[in-house]
Amino acid sequence: MKIIVPVCLALAGMTCAASSFATENGAPTTPMGVYEFGSGFLPPTTPNGTIGLRTAYYTADDLRTRGGKRSPNDFSLDVLSVGVAYIRMTDKRLFGARYGFGGVLPFFDMKASLDVNAGGQTVFQDDTHVLAQADVQIVPLMLAWQPAPNMGVSAQFQIQAPTGEYDKDRLVNPGLNHWTFSPIVGFTYVTQGGLEFSTLSQFDVNTRNTDTDYRSGVEYRNEFGIGQHVDVWTLGLGGYYYDQISDDKSPSLTIDDGNRARVWAAGPAVSFLSPGLPAVWFHVYKEFGAENRTEGYNAAVRVAYSF
Repeated sequence: MKIIVPVCLALAGMTCAASSFATENGAPTTPMGVYEFGSGFLPPTTPNGTIGLRTAYYTADDLRTRGGKRSPNDFSLDVLSVGVAYIRMTDKRLFGARYGFGGVLPFFDMKASLDVNAGGQTVFQDDTHVLAQADVQIVPLMLAWQPAPNMGVSAQFQIQAPTGEYDKDRLVNPGLNHWTFSPIVGFTYVTQGGLEFSTLSQFDVNTRNTDTDYRSGVEYRNEFGIGQHVDVWTLGLGGYYYDQISDDKSPSLTIDDGNRARVWAAGPAVSFLSPGLPAVWFHVYKEFGAENRTEGYNAAVRVAYSF
């Protein structure tokens, strides 16, 4: 059995909701805060593939409107997610890269509350707690190039299927009730002195939710990590930038009300890679600069092993 090189696991991380916020119910379609170090590398080719486990926790009680203004409504969200992933890299070559495939099965424990305030009074209240399977992610195409020993380039195409539990009348949902198609490109470079620069970009193209006649706009995210390799450890800074680059479409929206969201996040990140042992990644991020969505904290631990 071999330890993997840094592996990109598209595991479920967080989702959030609030009426009239970016994308349908304010929920980023695919998880953020998944990658930091090693996003340009994919697992090695092994007889049985790679398994991964990611546990993440997202919490927020700060809701931001257009222009980053704080919402007059009271909203809180706590999401504990656990995702199990399998990746199989092969010896087959496509466009000069190793070819592989994979999938992720996520589960969410979600708690949310919303108080809508008007005229100094609370005019609406809702509380939700749901524990259920979220939308499965299938990755039929994974490509890994390694132009040099200290450089990795990865490309993936991910399909998120509407398999998670969904109720259009519920405040938050593990499932989103629409398909999403996501091209993903990652890059990692490590200097001779052991300083690593990693970045990954992803676009999410969403189909329409047939229960609500709502189609969320195209979403873009960039995840990054900058860290110093010290023996088997990498220590540094990680984070992400999220931006909805096209308007939502729905009969319920007025003209020029596209509900576009954006947010930044950054914080300490560390990884552990040692031959013969599971690989481990850990980070804690603080979100800032949010518009049309929540602004909170994101913490996650990933563990992966190749057999």
